Amino acid sequence: MSDIRLHSYFRSSTSTRVRAALALKGLTYDYMGWDLRKGDQRSDAFLAINPQGLVPALEIDGLVLNQSIPIIEYLDERFPEPPLLPQDAAGRARVRALAAMIACEIHPLNNLRVLRYLGRAFGADADAQAAWFAHWAQTTLSAMEQILAGDGRTGDFCHGNQPGLADICLYAQMLNNRRFDIDSAQWPTLARIFAACNALPAFAQAAPETQPDAVPA
Repeated sequence: MSDIRLHSYFRSSTSTRVRAALALKGLTYDYMGWDLRKGDQRSDAFLAINPQGLVPALEIDGLVLNQSIPIIEYLDERFPEPPLLPQDAAGRARVRALAAMIACEIHPLNNLRVLRYLGRAFGADADAQAAWFAHWAQTTLSAMEQILAGDGRTGDFCHGNQPGLADICLYAQMLNNRRFDIDSAQWPTLARIFAACNALPAFAQAAPETQPDAVPA
């Protein structure tokens, strides 16, 4: 029995972020899967853990943490090695901005509950939802490509040659893009960084298909 418990859904990109952070830190944890498509997140049992009804949630140190970015930053402060943020203030600001482009610009518009609402309230079918997803992903990722390709601080990963917070967010987003058949060739720098992440065991360990609650696509 681990002292850390992750409440997750295998396909949730925000859960993928936290799984990657835990794996990069070498932390073991108990996995609790909640099926978002069946509405498990609205059950009394889950709402007692996170009243917002969203995954991930992380039980650690007697706390229940929610929202993936604060969870990852807590893990980085609590377990400093290997660091997920640069040591210098300018570097931290750059990495946080890159992460926010995905976590604050793409994900809030493209998560499952938003896509479902588009269908329920506006009659958007699967094709329309996919077009919506692609529009917002491409809008931000095209700008991110320019930023990373034109900055000498970009290395094997988003910032230097070690994976960190921005790479975690990018990895999860690029996996999500695949579900909507978005071609990553339009972003060569992002595709290269994703491949570098995908080659690491920690990211493979975080991938949706390797989770205990994974089901075939």
